[in-house]
Amino acid sequence: MHAIHWFDLYVNDFQRARRFYETALDVSLEVIDGMGGRMGLFPADHENGVGGSIVESPDHQAGAGGTRVYLNAEGKLDAVLDRVPSAGGEVLQPRTSIAPHGFIAVIKDSEGNPVGLHSMS
Repeated sequence: MHAIHWFDLYVNDFQRARRFYETALDVSLEVIDGMGGRMGLFPADHENGVGGSIVESPDHQAGAGGTRVYLNAEGKLDAVLDRVPSAGGEVLQPRTSIAPHGFIAVIKDSEGNPVGLHSMS
């Protein structure tokens, strides 16, 4: 069982947000037309039901709002944090130990969303 089944990160500027996540996480997002808007799908384990996306939707705005997801940055947390500023984001909380559960950090993405990162190493 996985802690996260799915998540949507609402964005105001889809292309900017896509560039941010692809650059910061060094991944490619699959772009699809979803229910009510364009979606950029993060690499995921769809067979086991774990995944998420950035979503451009006229019904939702990006920014701080009470939801925080933690994205997997296993083995590359420091590298992700190093790339965040040049990708258009900001590091809000640097690498922080949550022993014995690894390390977390919090960034602000290009759309103003606070997003957590997690790595065991």
